[in-house]
Amino acid sequence: MDHEMKPHYKDFQTRAVHAGRDDFGALGVHAPPIDLSTTYPFTDLTAASASLDALVAGEANASNPIYARLHNPTVGRFEKALAALEGAEAAVSFGSGMAAFSAVLLAACQEHKHVVGVRPLYGTTDHLFSSGLLGTTVTWTTADGVAEALQPDTGLVVIETPANPTLKLVDIEYVVRQASGVPVLVDSTFATPVLQNPLNHGAALVLHSATKFLGGHGDVIAGVVATSEVWAKRLRQVRLVTGGLLHPLAAYLLHRGLPTLSLRVHRAQESAGELAERLAGHPAVSAVHYPDLRSDPAGRQMRGAGSVLAFEVRGGLPAAQRLLQRVTLMTPAVSLGSTDTLIQHPAGLTHRVVSQADRESSGVSDSLLRLSVGLEGVDDLWADLTQALEASHTQDPVGPRRRSRENNYPKVPGSAGSARGPGLGGRRE
Repeated sequence: MDHEMKPHYKDFQTRAVHAGRDDFGALGVHAPPIDLSTTYPFTDLTAASASLDALVAGEANASNPIYARLHNPTVGRFEKALAALEGAEAAVSFGSGMAAFSAVLLAACQEHKHVVGVRPLYGTTDHLFSSGLLGTTVTWTTADGVAEALQPDTGLVVIETPANPTLKLVDIEYVVRQASGVPVLVDSTFATPVLQNPLNHGAALVLHSATKFLGGHGDVIAGVVATSEVWAKRLRQVRLVTGGLLHPLAAYLLHRGLPTLSLRVHRAQESAGELAERLAGHPAVSAVHYPDLRSDPAGRQMRGAGSVLAFEVRGGLPAAQRLLQRVTLMTPAVSLGSTDTLIQHPAGLTHRVVSQADRESSGVSDSLLRLSVGLEGVDDLWADLTQALEASHTQDPVGPRRRSRENNYPKVPGSAGSARGPGLGGRRE
């Protein structure tokens, strides 16, 4: 049976299940195969040379992969699948999200070295710009200031929406209009293709740290860029010479996880919206940051608010530290998008490489905590949060310690996961 993706597969879930499987029939397999070869034998030197020339030119594949740094069939299947979910002509994957982002910079800024960045961005992205490590210069601005920030040698405009870690939304179409033809890169890691497709709003490139929701289980590091075939060729050329190809085992895990991506995102989103509302009413919380798609003009570009939120605790850094020491069900750790709930302190970890002044001007305060909601029951998560908030707010005399994860939590008022439409977010400050 031919599993090639057809235009009539309009449903996202159908594409998530079947994309990237068009050669399964010919191979006689049902599950994605893993090709771990580092090199590929040839019998015809002329044909092998032609394959090498095609791959060096940035083609997606060739009759012979030649060498695994140039191409890998398992990686190619994942890329086809991700491109189908983003509505892109192609996707190019890398060994990490930062490797993917670095490749975009190298591809976009060979001649035009200036970049416009809208804060906040992921901390290491911010640091890469500010350090000038790859030879670029940056002008930082707001979404309203992109047009004014452009220079004759601007090669790229970079935004992240929802933004890390404040969940601020940026209107993609508005930024694209201001960019006046300069390519716009959207980091859409928080939204995933389930909730947002930036290419449909004029972006040239959409980047995902595939480590997060696309992987979804905390066991793979990867990055991927969905874009046009013209851009994809440039990115493949950069990847070929820099050695940033995604490992085939990681590609297999990512491809295997795509059929459940929508289910995971929507399930976690339901709990996140409920937690955002409950946190907004807690006396130990001074602000909650979670996209409200009903009131934000940029909300029209999303099909749901997602499962990441941030909140600020009264008492500043000491209170935030105490809360992190007291949670027992949630895991204090960086990263996001896993099946379990992760909580971390951006100013002290993911955004520590950004100067304090720049952090604070972007809304990343010492009292801010970022919560990536997993698939646990919402009442269990709320019980863990409330006991930790009480301890942090009252400076629990027992002192900072980790309670056993086997503790039974007290019953929490409220229903488990209120019914929420896919386009509705929780309350914000």
